[in-house]
Amino acid sequence: MASNALSRLANLHRHFHITRSSTKGGHDNANVGTIKISQDVSTALANGKAVVALESTIISHGMPYPQNMETAKEVEAIVRDNGAVPATIAILDGIPCIGLSTDELERLAKLGTQARKISRRDIAHVVATRGSGGTTVSATMFFASMVGISIFVTGGIGGVHKHGESTLDISSDLTELGRNAMTVVSAGVKSILDIPKTLEYLETQGVSVVSYQTDDFPAFFTEKSGCKAPCQLDSPEDCARMIEVNRKLDLKTGILIAIPIPKEHSVSGNIIESAIQTALREAADKGITGSAETPYLLSRVNELTGGASLESNIALVKNNAVLGSQIAVALAQLQDHGHS
Repeated sequence: MASNALSRLANLHRHFHITRSSTKGGHDNANVGTIKISQDVSTALANGKAVVALESTIISHGMPYPQNMETAKEVEAIVRDNGAVPATIAILDGIPCIGLSTDELERLAKLGTQARKISRRDIAHVVATRGSGGTTVSATMFFASMVGISIFVTGGIGGVHKHGESTLDISSDLTELGRNAMTVVSAGVKSILDIPKTLEYLETQGVSVVSYQTDDFPAFFTEKSGCKAPCQLDSPEDCARMIEVNRKLDLKTGILIAIPIPKEHSVSGNIIESAIQTALREAADKGITGSAETPYLLSRVNELTGGASLESNIALVKNNAVLGSQIAVALAQLQDHGHS
């Protein structure tokens, strides 16, 4: 029944020393190459139960304390209420952690922007220097797939930035989706990005892009981007079937499932949109680019909208968590029947 999960864990034991508590003292490099899986995540994986990965930059860089801590706990509770086990991923003292305790969540929430913002390129450096930080979409995908978690919920993924054709500012989230058979549930991509080019780039990477219950690709704060999605699915079971086919065919590429923001929050979308345009102009005037651009834009938009964007952000993450958990449960049932 759970042969998939068990073989994945056995494979992990061959490559890593999995620990449930970091050791103190000893040889300087004792913990390099160690990952830590929480007990409930480890048990769920071994038993073929539904597990949902969650990123942690939303905690460290997405909002201030204590709102970040409350949101993290609420999102984890939503995952549990929908029948799955949450696995929030971060790196603490150089140890990649899959599933955080309340104390670890609190520590990351209080660190806030003093924590490192870790994408795939930063992993080796942060681990080697025993740093701590929140994992972005690409880094979270990497660690989740390493332990055999196949569903990951986030707010929105990164993409091709405006003028990306000349700056080459393209998020590593997109290339990670191209090389990692993870399913990411998000509210599409933020309209601070170039959405048509982002979809074009995902197609080049061979990523399946699905819009949930709509044929229009969602744009984070607004339900529609005006870009037609390559395909539409209408139930968690349909999504689970597609994920299982992707696995069986060994396509080795990811699936992006984009779900529109709940209707009651999309009304403020237009106000947020105009604030985004203002913030984009200001960022250009100030010469803010690269990894500093998105945090600047999001905090500036939050100021300009009097907190409405942060409220919408939290609402859509929770909405995504519901669907992601339902898909994870449907997938676990599908795989269970397949092995029974």
